[in-house]
Amino acid sequence: MIVLREFLLAVAGVVDLVFSVYVLILVARVLLTWVNPAPHNPIIRFIQLVTDPVLYRIQRLVPLQFAGIDFSPMVLLLALSFVQRLIVEVLRSFAHSF
Repeated sequence: MIVLREFLLAVAGVVDLVFSVYVLILVARVLLTWVNPAPHNPIIRFIQLVTDPVLYRIQRLVPLQFAGIDFSPMVLLLALSFVQRLIVEVLRSFAHSF
């Protein structure tokens, strides 16, 4: 049982890390929209490749552009924060039940 508990705690840690890295990538995406970098840069293309599909889905469902400002990254950040806390806490509480 100790092995299963430690495994679940490790999975919770990895899930938490993955969500945190994605949030950092999303913040980088928002900051890059302010400076308009060169689109051929591989780092810029990776950030756009990772974030654009999710942001486009949010923009299609709920158009959140006011005065030229796109608020879909904020909605995604809030949703990611909620889902991250939910999944990580459920995994941790499940692990501690053993």
